[in-house]
Amino acid sequence: MFCPDCGTWNRAASPRCVRCDALLPELPPAAAAEPPDAELAALRRAAGGRYAVEGRLGGGGMATVYRARHALLDTPLALKVLHPHLARDPEMRTRFRREAESAARLQHPHVCPILDYATAGGGGAGAVEFLVMPFYGGGSLADATGRGRRLAPERAAAAAAQAAQGLDYAHRRGVVHRDVKPDNVLFDGEGYAVVTDFGIASARFHARMTATGRAMGTPHYMSPEQAMGRVLDGRSDVYALGVVLYEALAGAPPFDAPDPYQVGYKHVHEAPVPLEAAAPGVPPTLAAIVMRTLAKSADERYQRAADLADALVGFLVERDAPELRLAWRARRAATPSTTGAR
Repeated sequence: MFCPDCGTWNRAASPRCVRCDALLPELPPAAAAEPPDAELAALRRAAGGRYAVEGRLGGGGMATVYRARHALLDTPLALKVLHPHLARDPEMRTRFRREAESAARLQHPHVCPILDYATAGGGGAGAVEFLVMPFYGGGSLADATGRGRRLAPERAAAAAAQAAQGLDYAHRRGVVHRDVKPDNVLFDGEGYAVVTDFGIASARFHARMTATGRAMGTPHYMSPEQAMGRVLDGRSDVYALGVVLYEALAGAPPFDAPDPYQVGYKHVHEAPVPLEAAAPGVPPTLAAIVMRTLAKSADERYQRAADLADALVGFLVERDAPELRLAWRARRAATPSTTGAR
């Protein structure tokens, strides 16, 4: 079992922790037979007495997310842990730290804040690197749209309007997300949305990390210029959010193919099926907004994410939708600015 005081793994029969000598609780026979989870054990050791790690929430190709609580404040948290084999790679550790640095500069109601960053093990075999974030109990947009499920137009528009305001705030501070997708839009218990995972964000205060011509991101949500490996501005995130909105309304993204290269080719060269054809019940006003975000030329899209948010709020006003209360907080949170990235 894991010691509740220091996080050290002990044999089930041990009455006291081998590290801190604290008394260990008795476990039922089934729990005592469970083998230790090496990654979880390492995380608990790295978290020490500050965070009580409760269990695994999920993960992806770069990191695993655990549910935790602040040991003193008893607030729910999420700990995002870089996979152990990646924690030994200096470039991946740098990318992971940049997520913390990028998000730490962004204080906005619709950007997921980074509360803490910690590293242990010195980059060797036992290296542990993790971010501490608030826990969002409403799940992700990917959860809401999984298996081809479609959102009501008003709900999809409200979520996208909030995400657009968070992105616009980031853009005005020189940060381009570059990986906007349903997994990276989270909801709290009241339905308010935040954008998370700035792990491959590009920013003015960082040199370009990838080689020229190398595209990074998730293929189904890449803008044409991102698929071609070009330098990006905020209009690339506008395109990606348009793909997210298209998928939420139609049940599938506008482009699909057996491999990432073919998906990227379609983003660059093929026109998407008009949303009114892919999802006949979507109101024409909303369909037109989405299709404008998907223009191949960045000059033909909304030039700022705030412009997209304004259009979506206008749609909700036109519909007199209850979801307007969710999107309107995003507009009140916007800080006027005449400078910054588009």
